[in-house]
Amino acid sequence: MIIENNFEKIVSFAKRRGFVFQSSDIYGGLGGFYDFGPLGVELKKNIKNSWWKNMVQKREDVVGLDSAIIMNPNVWKASGHTETFSDPLSECKSCHKRFRSDHLEDSSKCPECGGEMMESRNFNLMFKTFIGPVEDSANIAYLRPETAQGIFVNYRNILNTQRVKIPFGIAQIGKAFRNEITPGNFIFRMREFEQMEMEYFVKPGTEKEAFEKWIERRMDWYVNELGIKKENLRIRRQERDELAHYAKDCADIEYKFPIGWSEIEGIASRGDFDLLQHQKFSGEDMNYFEESTREKYVPYVIEPSCGIERTFLAVLCDAFEEVEGGRTTTTESNKEKEVLLKISKKLAPVKVAILPLVKNKPEITSKAKEVYETLRNHFACQYDEVGAIGRRYRRHDEIGTPWAVTIDFESIENDDVTLRDRDTMKQERVKIKDLLSIIYEN
Repeated sequence: MIIENNFEKIVSFAKRRGFVFQSSDIYGGLGGFYDFGPLGVELKKNIKNSWWKNMVQKREDVVGLDSAIIMNPNVWKASGHTETFSDPLSECKSCHKRFRSDHLEDSSKCPECGGEMMESRNFNLMFKTFIGPVEDSANIAYLRPETAQGIFVNYRNILNTQRVKIPFGIAQIGKAFRNEITPGNFIFRMREFEQMEMEYFVKPGTEKEAFEKWIERRMDWYVNELGIKKENLRIRRQERDELAHYAKDCADIEYKFPIGWSEIEGIASRGDFDLLQHQKFSGEDMNYFEESTREKYVPYVIEPSCGIERTFLAVLCDAFEEVEGGRTTTTESNKEKEVLLKISKKLAPVKVAILPLVKNKPEITSKAKEVYETLRNHFACQYDEVGAIGRRYRRHDEIGTPWAVTIDFESIENDDVTLRDRDTMKQERVKIKDLLSIIYEN
């Protein structure tokens, strides 16, 4: 029997199994900042690799970029972030705790102590720092709140150095920083996070068709590449009064988290706002010359943008199951709940577990380590000899390991192993020489 997951259990599981830790945990943590443990960093890497392969490597019309986190402050003046990148802030007159005004159900009362709230004011979300040894207004800089502007300011560099023709895209994965008033819901809303963004430059007049195509492509990635259940995803078109000031249109891909439907990716039709702003502030010509038609124009932009941590969380929530009665025992009276992380085999932090049947027989452990050394050159593997074999199967079911390879006495004689599938629990004897091809094909 599968039991419905809930958010608190997933958060606890993520820490217990080494996916996500509170940053600076031994000092009480720091709100909105998290560290990714051994399994978490592997899952993040696999998500990023999947996105990069899908968005850059498999496409002839998209190139990559890695821009600086700190840029000339004029970048943020041109983009509008210095003046308008803010959220409404309310502070309690009694306890002095601060909240986003638009998140307060009763804007006149503090949700913590019931005290009276001060008048709402705008709070800029950019982290401020200084360049050089003197901390004065002339040396102010900002940690980037998004990766998109690094792409826009390199638009001309890409045109001048790469053989790209419109339509083409520039993709980037990188850190962004937002001084959120109320970070929360675990890693869903953080102050330091990673974005996967692509700016796709198109000829004005073709943006509607390109916009619709990118919505379709991005939804397909979540379902067919990440293995997220289609019924847990939906596309929500933003209303006109929701659109950012630069956007002509926007669609959010939302996931059905235990906390409710929430955005994991936005696909925006940004028009020519960004390039025109940087043309105005920098004096650089942002026009594109189309040789076939002899036309000159500033391209429009379609932007698919997602946060890695939100995608990570959606993958965890979608894969997390509690199974009542146990999967690794045949005793009907066993009512202990077991966790099964039915994660996509493409994303699993550990692909193969190598399990010697017993650890006190050198001939078995030696053979197991031989198999381990062969497979680890191709897959993320773990060698595990601690505990009964059923308990080890259970451990790896819990972290989502798709394959378990058990080496026993027969393995020494026949040069074969038992290969166990996580999802079906089916076990079959296969030759060691065939392991690589079987795992690759499945």
